[in-house]
Amino acid sequence: MAWYEEAVFYHIYPLGLLGAPEHNDHSGTVHRIPELKKWVDHMKNCGFTALYFGPCFSSGLHGYDTSDYRTVDERLGDNEDLKELVRYCHQNGIRVILDGVFNHTGREFFAFRDLKEKREGSPYRNWYCNVNFWGNNSYNDGLSYDNWGGHDLLPKLNMHEPEVRNYHFDTVRFWVSEFDIDGLRLDAADVLDQGFMRDLRGLADSIKEDFWLMGEVIHGEYGRWVNERTLHSVTNYALHKALYSAHNDHNYFEIAHTIRRQRDMGLGDSVHLYDFADNHDVERIMTKLRDKRHFLPVHVLLYTLPGIPSVYYGSEFGIEGRKERGSDASLRPALSLDELSAGDNASLQIIKALGKIYGEESALWYGDYREIDLTTTKYAFMRGDILVSVANSDQEEHFDLALDGSYTGALRGGEISSDNGRLRFSIEGNSAEIWIPASERKHYEPIEYHPQKSVAEEKQAEMPEEMPRRAEPGKSLEEMSVEELQAEVLARLAANGPVTDRMMQDVRENVYRDSLLNWVKSFR
Repeated sequence: MAWYEEAVFYHIYPLGLLGAPEHNDHSGTVHRIPELKKWVDHMKNCGFTALYFGPCFSSGLHGYDTSDYRTVDERLGDNEDLKELVRYCHQNGIRVILDGVFNHTGREFFAFRDLKEKREGSPYRNWYCNVNFWGNNSYNDGLSYDNWGGHDLLPKLNMHEPEVRNYHFDTVRFWVSEFDIDGLRLDAADVLDQGFMRDLRGLADSIKEDFWLMGEVIHGEYGRWVNERTLHSVTNYALHKALYSAHNDHNYFEIAHTIRRQRDMGLGDSVHLYDFADNHDVERIMTKLRDKRHFLPVHVLLYTLPGIPSVYYGSEFGIEGRKERGSDASLRPALSLDELSAGDNASLQIIKALGKIYGEESALWYGDYREIDLTTTKYAFMRGDILVSVANSDQEEHFDLALDGSYTGALRGGEISSDNGRLRFSIEGNSAEIWIPASERKHYEPIEYHPQKSVAEEKQAEMPEEMPRRAEPGKSLEEMSVEELQAEVLARLAANGPVTDRMMQDVRENVYRDSLLNWVKSFR
């Protein structure tokens, strides 16, 4: 079996984690990469077996505006620093993949600089898409060109030009020979040329055993990219969305439907999509969750549903991060491992426990997925001979399953056994358990999990007694009374920040049902 089918990924955005300046003035090399060795030790302690590291090559801004594909960004260090980091990861049993930003370059890339200077006389005029020397762009270059995402900072490469393809293939060969990397995450794979990806797959299959290609794909039929001819895996944005919204909306049908839909695409147990709860482009999972107690069931699902689990740096500590004024800076913060590790951290203990379980239970890598119980607030499925149960409501959830056998809880301990072909048990609200067959006689240290109240609940508890209380879970907005809608507005205001006396008064004075209903729906 290939290493990536059994991997747990840790995702580092190095320019952010290491506190590099936002703009690269190319004034000199600062060796920040060596600071990551202690993070590698941390990864190993948490059970991570692979590192997605990038972008890390020379650029002017955020790393995806590449100026030199074969030189490490001066804000991070030099090529020797990256070589040593990969060596240290391998020494600790951790594979390394880098960002392959092949769809576009930065404006400081040698070919684009030559194009601006020599215009029609540049030998690189065919390296970029739809260059028009009678047009213009936001930089007033006196020419226009296709770009990525409407950003003239990122001129789009012409992947049908043989010289462009050969340049990229030579770059990949260089990365393998120079740094000994184990794979690539292809940036913007959903707009990359399919022919280029087929040729890249051929190179990957020949350049190093089990060299892995994973693509960034947001929407679409994943099977178009994941097959024997192109990529091994893609980012599973569909499951990412389902993981948080199914908990926020108390609707596990969304996750179950997502898994069924992907299996209908032909993405069965033999296909390992890249699963994640958050990354460098989306808000932190702790920010997205309305009830912070759902961190546990979300991550149990991340580690037990089909796919390759990945955790974004810092999220194992439960940190938050929200997009602000269109900027991703708060999603990519500089962090101190020493400060984060000081004291007990419930989120970290969950991730460590899941890492240990995942590393021991091959059924979570290769076991067939089988859905066996599903309501809006509870969900149970099998991965091979392992049973997984999760709950998203405040109430204790009861399961009555057509299963034989005895099981031991890998997270909380405890044992359950069937009676006359029925397995009956309960788990507390907003929790989860991974049930291992008792016959395997495995023992995992139980975690001490004491769910914290959500911000909204804490604020609700602080409100005066005369303020309305929230409706029972599961009740739709349309079914709520005026008082319950008022409580819902207050709870959602509280989740976004402090609730002032004036805000409380505004809610109290609003007794119009339609107005309150629209107010609640206005929250994202």
